[in-house]
Amino acid sequence: MCDTVVALGNTTKDGSILFAKNSDRQPNEPLLLIHEPKKTYPKHSTLRCTYIEIDQVEETHEIYMVKPSWMWGCEMGTNEHGLTIGNEAVFTKEKVNKVGLLGMDLVRLALERCTESEEAIHCITELLAKYGQGGNCGYEKPFTYHNSFLICDKTSAWILETAGNYWAAEKVKDIRAISNRLTIGENYDLAHPELISHAIEKGWHKKGEPFHFAKSYSDFLYTKLSGSFERASCAENILQTKKGEITADTMKEVLRSHHSEESIHIHAFSVKSICMHAGFIYGDQTTGSYIISLNENSPMVGWVTGSSATCISIFKPILFTENTNPFFREDDPSALHFWLIREKIHRLLMKAPEDIITNYNEERKEIEASINDLIHKNAIQTAWGLERGFVEKYLQLLEPYDNNPIKGNIYYKYYWNNQNKRLYNKHEKFFVNKTDVLV
Repeated sequence: MCDTVVALGNTTKDGSILFAKNSDRQPNEPLLLIHEPKKTYPKHSTLRCTYIEIDQVEETHEIYMVKPSWMWGCEMGTNEHGLTIGNEAVFTKEKVNKVGLLGMDLVRLALERCTESEEAIHCITELLAKYGQGGNCGYEKPFTYHNSFLICDKTSAWILETAGNYWAAEKVKDIRAISNRLTIGENYDLAHPELISHAIEKGWHKKGEPFHFAKSYSDFLYTKLSGSFERASCAENILQTKKGEITADTMKEVLRSHHSEESIHIHAFSVKSICMHAGFIYGDQTTGSYIISLNENSPMVGWVTGSSATCISIFKPILFTENTNPFFREDDPSALHFWLIREKIHRLLMKAPEDIITNYNEERKEIEASINDLIHKNAIQTAWGLERGFVEKYLQLLEPYDNNPIKGNIYYKYYWNNQNKRLYNKHEKFFVNKTDVLV
């Protein structure tokens, strides 16, 4: 599950395009901050993606990506030209292939190979036609789906939605939110040449009637159970209310929103929340968040959490023009370490008293406000240092509660006790009680 939103320059306060995404995945799945430089390759070389091998191009662009630790592809990212892409799981009537390119592979491939949003659409759809999409996307349990994409550059944004090898694309006019559902209806700008005829052949569309992509190709039950309607509506309502004054803070508000009105959101699990908390038989956890501001006349600026549960995380700035960006190379174990340290805080907060959580959140807001002030001074390393100090402090303060029971109903406790056991067993050295090992 995921949510991705965009606001074009005609709706934002400073005229920039703002992109934001929460990556909702299985709770124990690390989501890493990775930077890969521009590279060249010999002619006729091949590339191993998550499951299959494909033809490699001779040159790839520099990219910054947020990616699941175990797969080749990424959930969201930006390249040196400002091309930015995020993907969503969607559930369709088309059969999911047992093997193929994952949606995350397609995101990374387009970022590595393209410079503009419409070019990325053609890249992804050509890859779909040649290799297909498919394969298990789950970390600890199988999960398969098709994909939609929100693609933007410094001047435009597009929605690309797929059902197997079939697809439709729509150019964004002002604001747009996508979630785990097909959203393109009768009005689209580009499409697979056999999109309508295939639907007629399958009996999903009646010839002669107005064609509606989402109605024809959506799997109703899985789409309904995903809670995607509520999440997308929530995001669009926030953006619509602030149209013309949308800022990065607006995007943070979107990514931190909850369906529940409970005061302590860390325990408020619901697939209807954009800031998703796991704890039910289906549904995922927000394992990382990403925002970027794109403008033709100024450098790109981004914000990333590098941690799960957006509502208890701190957004840290990225200036893509700096050589000291705190992203990691793909083979650097520090990338995993970074996420796991912050995940320990998440798991400890689930056991902490309410007053501790309240203090934590108040101080988190103060730190983030200080970080926002530092962005204007280009003091990126200082900003990240503030967050690191906050993390070190709360690892020590929360450690005494590690043996406390998780709060919540019986099912919720059972669910998270099992999650903790699996995570701790897999990454035992990161979850010992000595904070000097962790930081």
